[in-house]
Amino acid sequence: MTPNAAWAAGPGGSRRGVSIKKARTARLFDMESGAIGELSQPGGPLYNIEVSNGGLITFPGGVPLIQGGVVIGALGVSGSLVENDRRVALAGAATIS
Repeated sequence: MTPNAAWAAGPGGSRRGVSIKKARTARLFDMESGAIGELSQPGGPLYNIEVSNGGLITFPGGVPLIQGGVVIGALGVSGSLVENDRRVALAGAATIS
């Protein structure tokens, strides 16, 4: 087991795994994970996208990190209501300048 897998599997591992996938989703598409969720509804242009790329999380809480107009990474937050996860992720992203 890799160190990252061991960390994700530990206490609270489900939340960690979800937060990692939220961040990964935000970075793969350079947009908020919740926006992908809106586009991936039945009949939407990205329907079933969540099963691609090793699994994506398509609800709020993942945001790209942008510095100087360039995406430099992403932040994923999990552990509360998705609205709260998104608020915390946006607050964290706002610290990047």
